[in-house]
Amino acid sequence: MVYIFPGEGSLNYELCQYGSSRVLFRGPKQPTDGAYLALLGGTETYGRFVQAPFSALLGRGMALPAVNLASMNAGPDLYLNEPELLRIAAQARVAVVQVMGAQNISNRYYTVHPRRNDRFLAASPLLKALFPEVDFTEFNFTRHLLMALQSHSRDRFEVLAEELRAAWVLRMQQVLAALKGRAILLWLSESAPLHPERRAVLQRLPILVDAEMVAAVRPHAAQYLEAVYRRDALSKGCSGMAFAPMEAMAAAELPGPAAHQEIAAKLMPLVASILARQH
Repeated sequence: MVYIFPGEGSLNYELCQYGSSRVLFRGPKQPTDGAYLALLGGTETYGRFVQAPFSALLGRGMALPAVNLASMNAGPDLYLNEPELLRIAAQARVAVVQVMGAQNISNRYYTVHPRRNDRFLAASPLLKALFPEVDFTEFNFTRHLLMALQSHSRDRFEVLAEELRAAWVLRMQQVLAALKGRAILLWLSESAPLHPERRAVLQRLPILVDAEMVAAVRPHAAQYLEAVYRRDALSKGCSGMAFAPMEAMAAAELPGPAAHQEIAAKLMPLVASILARQH
């Protein structure tokens, strides 16, 4: 069954804050004064349109509070710009870190909003020199920006893409290093990581991240999990998802309840193995 709601608030995400951070996260708010799990990532880990995201299912299955620190469209910059969030994640018994896209990070060519990382703020002189024919005031979002630049020139776009890839590897290594060897690196996508020759496909999520990049950051995590979901088989055409009519296309791009259940089931033994080593 598909649940379609007329208004913006399709689900009550019970928004909350943790520590001194100004970022709003999906609730209900979980305690951080004892043993808990932490989850970092983007829209999929946030669990948009899904009543019971894999974070909540994982917490129930492991009998531990699961602090969902994911934010829609987040990149690693969110956590590096908010030391309080990394502190909370580092104090978790286990932290799950989603492989986030490489487009939503500030770099030498453009800057993004420090908390809403998919928001394009400004082009640097380097980017303006690389694409002198482009009016950057027309862009508000990073994905739109990248698709437009790639359509102008694939060769010049590749210069920018290489910058993003290098910056992404460094930032993800920094995030994982802060978690003190208790992190699970989680790949969430409809396909396994692409080989480098296919990495400029902007329609594939996470954007611009390829198998080489994942291999570069994997050693900084205790475990790695590839959770590849098929939209037709797992989300069943948005079955069980709650969204407003205008959100149908966005919902179709995200894992549904069945996918979240499968992700949680795959994470549980990895979390259990890390917990066992702590005793």
